[in-house]
Amino acid sequence: MVGMQNFEVEIKSLLGSEERAEALRQQMKRLDPDTRLLDQSSQLNHYFTGGSLEALAESLRFQCLSAQKCDELALLAKQAKDFSVRTREAQGKALLVVKASVDDTTSSNGISRIEFEEECKLPLGALDAVVLGSGFNYQAKWSRQREAYSCRGITICLDKNAGYGWLAEFEKMIDDGREAEYAKQELKALMAELSCAELPQDRLERMFQFYNEHWEEYYGTDRTFTIE
Repeated sequence: MVGMQNFEVEIKSLLGSEERAEALRQQMKRLDPDTRLLDQSSQLNHYFTGGSLEALAESLRFQCLSAQKCDELALLAKQAKDFSVRTREAQGKALLVVKASVDDTTSSNGISRIEFEEECKLPLGALDAVVLGSGFNYQAKWSRQREAYSCRGITICLDKNAGYGWLAEFEKMIDDGREAEYAKQELKALMAELSCAELPQDRLERMFQFYNEHWEEYYGTDRTFTIE
């Protein structure tokens, strides 16, 4: 039996500097004294292009994921109009992450997406090799420091990304895609109270494209760029 799908609703706000990130931390605490740090980690994220989810599901079967999880991935392959495959290393664990668009934004940076995320039995390098062996190619490698907070029941991630600098991601997970618009408005209301402007999708796509073309100059460093 295939498990329940999770939908991720996420809106990004570009902060840029450490000072603006600290200001947001303080604003969250003033707005909600119960704001708490959920997690703090260093992450490596490797993005891939090409390939098919069906082929990936078969390559992963019995090697890295359970048969049930491979079936879930195969089902997602039938539903996805656009999808993004990535691998992640965080806290010594390697994960496979697939995001499929459920609105008119992209699977890489969209606002509403079906999310598949599962820990794998292989280290990151070996997991990458399986993904590459199933027909994918590297798109880019990303590195970031992440702080995840809970504020008014919403997850707010403060990410120090190579290339981008500080970015805030306002996230809510839902299990019914019909709730996406309501969740989106809930996130926007909280962002307004915290004086965080939404990063426009077209600018985000330009930033994403620039990084993908120059990632080797930024991966694993504190270097940043500005794209309007």
